[in-house]
Amino acid sequence: MDTGVTRESSPQVGPQLSREPETHVGSQCPHESETLAGSPVSAGAPPVCGFHVLPVRGIPEVRPGDDLAALLLQGLASSKIDLEDGDVLVVTQKVVSKAEGRIVILAQGKAGEAQHRQVVESEGVRVVARRGDLIITETRHGFVCANSGVDTSNVPGRAVTLLPVNPDASAHTLRDAIAKASGRSIGVIITDTFGRPWRLGLVDIAIGVAGVRALTDLRGQTDAHGRTLHATEVATADEIAAAAELAKGKSAGVPAVVVRGLAVAGEGSARDMVRPPEQDLFRHACDSQGLLGLLASRRSVRRFAARSVDPEDLVEAVAAACSAPAPHHSRPWRFVHVAGPEARERLGVAMRKAWRADLARDGLEEAEVERVIESGRLLLEEAPALIVPCVVMEEARAYPDSRRRRAEMEMFLLSGGAAVENLLLTLHAKGLGACWVSSTLFCRPQTRRALGLPREWLPLGAVIAGHPDDAHLPPPRPTIEISRHLLTR
Repeated sequence: MDTGVTRESSPQVGPQLSREPETHVGSQCPHESETLAGSPVSAGAPPVCGFHVLPVRGIPEVRPGDDLAALLLQGLASSKIDLEDGDVLVVTQKVVSKAEGRIVILAQGKAGEAQHRQVVESEGVRVVARRGDLIITETRHGFVCANSGVDTSNVPGRAVTLLPVNPDASAHTLRDAIAKASGRSIGVIITDTFGRPWRLGLVDIAIGVAGVRALTDLRGQTDAHGRTLHATEVATADEIAAAAELAKGKSAGVPAVVVRGLAVAGEGSARDMVRPPEQDLFRHACDSQGLLGLLASRRSVRRFAARSVDPEDLVEAVAAACSAPAPHHSRPWRFVHVAGPEARERLGVAMRKAWRADLARDGLEEAEVERVIESGRLLLEEAPALIVPCVVMEEARAYPDSRRRRAEMEMFLLSGGAAVENLLLTLHAKGLGACWVSSTLFCRPQTRRALGLPREWLPLGAVIAGHPDDAHLPPPRPTIEISRHLLTR
């Protein structure tokens, strides 16, 4: 992970990086429309020119509660760096996390190892892959990285640092404070060190951005030979982060640098560079570890963003559900997509009437009954997608005795549960959140009447689905005490 400050840096001179020779510190491209190798600079792209990376030295050990902006200004002064408009201050995540108190002190020995695993799991929302002690997770920010960004490097004692809760907000806070003190219009990038799929070696990337264009979209423009660019989006903030790391190093005690000479001002966000799940072709590895990660990371999602669900995603999820094991080589499942508002309303009214009667018989007070009813209404009626899975017994065998008839019924119902699980996992793999709720199990006749279903269909609850609300993601899955669930004889 990224470098943190534990001592004052040595007086060595940091590198000055230039894309062209003889570029002076603070220089701008004299002619932004100049050609490079005979081709015009694409509109919207950073002008091709020299730039400099200036190490910020003299920053003391950062502790929880410190005014990081003041410490950075102190370092700029001791490094004799006067900020200029357009400068980008690049700050390592480690000092931001320290100042924000994102530190956990681990216990000694085995207890500390278990605590470390628990912290990693609590900071991630899904496991992407595992190999030995290494775990690749997705964080709440959408970052895919080792150990949820939990890091032990450049931290004294048995402490680990966690990623900032909101790195973009942290970058904005630093930018505002430093701009106010200096009177300069600057950008701020917070960086961390990540590995990269398919390539060896680590590189710094931007995890928090303020006042800088995170992505430079060149689609629709032309290359040096006049060809139209169709897929080119440059990760500008990541490129700056990687260049800045060459002046920070991993152990030199330089937690910040100033990048000067790039015209990259804008209102970007690190979230701009997180690929949406529906566009991620490699979201789940196609091997046993990827499957285990998919299973471990699926959680019940009950709060959704205000976005519709692509009907094709539901079709593919139902197709996957129908690959579940079933009795007698049958496919005894039916899935009702309750899409129309009238059907939703009919179902809601019918179920609320049945629930209210049941709860009244349970002896609940009226206020509590209404609270439970309203909670259920919000869950089912406001979800972007609602599917009612059912089982049919058309191909069940008609045994003469009640014992085998009961077993036959249970076998078909178990196959329905397997189909529902396939449905939930497929929705999860597509980046959608979903939750199975038991609702229609308790009012099957009312459900059938409301939806116009045959009497033979047995509703198995309901599945609600949609794009997860990032502000209300479910907590990480608790550690499973396998001894409670696995019995060996």
